[in-house]
Amino acid sequence: MIEAIDLSKRYEDGVLALDHLNLKVQPGEIFCLLGANGAGKSTAINLMLNFIEPTEGTALINGVDVTRDPLEAKKYVAYLSENVMLYGNFTGRQNLDFFAGLAGKQTDREGYYQVLRRVGLPENSFEQRVKAYSKGMRQKVGIAIVIIRDAPAVILDEPTSGLDPQAGAEFLRLLEDLRGEGKAVFMSTHDIFRARTLADRVGIMKSGRLIMERTRQELEDEDLEKLYIDYMYGTEGGAQEEEAPAAS
Repeated sequence: MIEAIDLSKRYEDGVLALDHLNLKVQPGEIFCLLGANGAGKSTAINLMLNFIEPTEGTALINGVDVTRDPLEAKKYVAYLSENVMLYGNFTGRQNLDFFAGLAGKQTDREGYYQVLRRVGLPENSFEQRVKAYSKGMRQKVGIAIVIIRDAPAVILDEPTSGLDPQAGAEFLRLLEDLRGEGKAVFMSTHDIFRARTLADRVGIMKSGRLIMERTRQELEDEDLEKLYIDYMYGTEGGAQEEEAPAAS
């Protein structure tokens, strides 16, 4: 559903931000990508969403090349960024109605309320202007937009950053619901604990390369935090970079 094939990006200043990324996220699977700032996570997401064009390689959403046919590819993907961009003078429900309309998914007021209840937004805030919302509340409206869009692929860029523990736990529950509905979920994150708890597969990116990939089963007897530090910083006795598997 979400696939990168030798996906690479070299910027005009010569920086190789992404180096032949190969991965595939299947329907009903959550893939979490870990890495430090500047590792290439956001570049990978920007390429998958056709915000920038690759130097080499291909990004596919539902088998559609996002560079060659971006409008068709966007039909199959919903995106949530770290800082959700909403209209501050609109209410939560009005924002949901606006973005649902862009996706051709509009419903009635009660239909929007049901989705907002599902994401845990306080009912007394449904008709309040978003400019008064906390970050956690804005994130909940963002995930409501993802839910109502009902796309088969979901891409999330640091979605739990800045959330308090309760809001973070509620967010993970919603992602588990999306997985249960057969969505393919790709999430970049710094949150090692939540990645281990949630992900079907975890990858680690460093200097634009996917240097490690493990399944949930492979991580059962591993300390993911130690593994991350070993791969990222080469501590004594640490793991060596491994060849990332090709997409299959």
